[in-house]
Amino acid sequence: MSAPKENVSDEDDIKVEDRGTITSGAEYPLGQSVTKLAGDVAYGPKGIRGIFSSGPYILSTAFLASLGGFSFGYDQGVISIINVLPQFHAVIPRAATAFGKSFMTAMLLLGCFIGCWFFPYIMGRWSRKTALLVSAILFNIGGIMMTAAHDYGTLVAGRAIGGLGTGTLALGAPMYISEVSPPNLRGTLLVLESVSIVSGIIISYWISYACKDIQSSASWRVPFGLQLVSATILGTVIQFYPYSPRWLAMKGRTAESLASLCKLRRWPESDDRVQTEYNGILAEVAFQTAVQERRHPGQQPGGLKLELAQWADLFHKKRWRRTAAGAGVMFFQQFQGVNAFIYYAPTLFRNIGQSEEMSLILSGVFNCFQLVGVVIAFALIDSWGRRPLAIYGALGNMTCYLIISALVGTYAGNWDSNESAGWACVAFAFLFITIFGASYSPLGWSLPPEVFPVSIRSKGVGLAVATTWLSNFVIGIAVPPMFEQIGYGTYVFFTIFCAMAAVWAFFLVPETKGKTLEQVDDAFNDNTGEEEQQVMQMLADQGRLRTHSTSPVI
Repeated sequence: MSAPKENVSDEDDIKVEDRGTITSGAEYPLGQSVTKLAGDVAYGPKGIRGIFSSGPYILSTAFLASLGGFSFGYDQGVISIINVLPQFHAVIPRAATAFGKSFMTAMLLLGCFIGCWFFPYIMGRWSRKTALLVSAILFNIGGIMMTAAHDYGTLVAGRAIGGLGTGTLALGAPMYISEVSPPNLRGTLLVLESVSIVSGIIISYWISYACKDIQSSASWRVPFGLQLVSATILGTVIQFYPYSPRWLAMKGRTAESLASLCKLRRWPESDDRVQTEYNGILAEVAFQTAVQERRHPGQQPGGLKLELAQWADLFHKKRWRRTAAGAGVMFFQQFQGVNAFIYYAPTLFRNIGQSEEMSLILSGVFNCFQLVGVVIAFALIDSWGRRPLAIYGALGNMTCYLIISALVGTYAGNWDSNESAGWACVAFAFLFITIFGASYSPLGWSLPPEVFPVSIRSKGVGLAVATTWLSNFVIGIAVPPMFEQIGYGTYVFFTIFCAMAAVWAFFLVPETKGKTLEQVDDAFNDNTGEEEQQVMQMLADQGRLRTHSTSPVI
């Protein structure tokens, strides 16, 4: 059975033809790979129409995607108004100080950073489902501690424990979703994940705004408590799903892998599309094993030495530029100050002359402009490419910060007689978040999978995610003291990092859109893609790769 060709996974690099041999790759763009064995599979239409026409499993997958992203976004956005509530400071007075506020905010991010290192091990050893259940439990433990807190220590501990769950939801939910989704719908469901993150930020903000006038601790306990809802539903619903077919294949449970795939697709084992996708999964597992045996002979699978050696592969002299591009985009995403606005927007708008009430309203509108930017990005990222967005997005953000810096430096302390200058700052803040939403917001999640080849992609993306959490932690803890001590110099600080991001993108970020493996290798001055093709050729010569078969290939 033949079906329309689709790009099936962000893990695509190498083209394998039906006859079981590897082409040179020169005629195939980046995005057609080892998993291309399953790449000609289409179970129905793409997009939203495909989701609604694909049955209950896919509908609930979309629901899971939205809950994972929503929980992550909610936990990020809920703190913004709570940080300035007198009712909150009456119970937790230490949170009113600059350092107390920043440390409490940043502890969530420290938990995320820690979680993203050890949860991939849980996902690999005990399954994606188990890891997501653990993350939902940790998320809820943290949420309960925050909601019930009567002292600063309990609150900070709750933020840290909740962060362990938040970081895993951000990393694990998209992985599980991509592995159980039909090839024709993976892109749509992962886009839904991005929209849901921003939606969680927006909704949590307006819930906090609606509760701010309650004259008791319920004004902040209710917003904290409501975060339990989405994580509880996610942790419960996912237990009714099959295990990931790819994870089962990695564990050698091939019969269960095929049964799981049939259950997810609602087609029998004899269906050609199911067999093609199944053989692609088995081929990818064989490929990963062969690459590691070639690079690290004699290392025991699952052992600590092999794990450390795989991380070290990212910093090999042949691959450091890929790592600089993949992790660098996450670093500069955070050091352009977006989360400084998300966490502390009411304080920032108050500092440029807005009233207390107007600062709260503007902060909510600011978050909505980020959603506008993300929607714009869907139209731009594939037509403009990654490199122009990285360069011009950074330059646009730098310009906004430069103007805000000049206005704040000139009119600070004299806003009452210069209201127009204050509103100009607001306008450029809105322009900044729109440009950011259309550039570095999607680039942070789309560029790393593209610059890392399939053999080191999971580790490369893991490093990129760890980079964003650590950078986010630094920004979260540093910004309030910076505003107290250097004022408008904080905006100058972000201006400089935006300029550095443009320079980094110009010299280290190649265009990946529509590129062949050889062209990407040339851009990074290495031969990783060629090496992977040699491994695939070896597997094909051994008869371990073929497509459109009715029996396992391994």
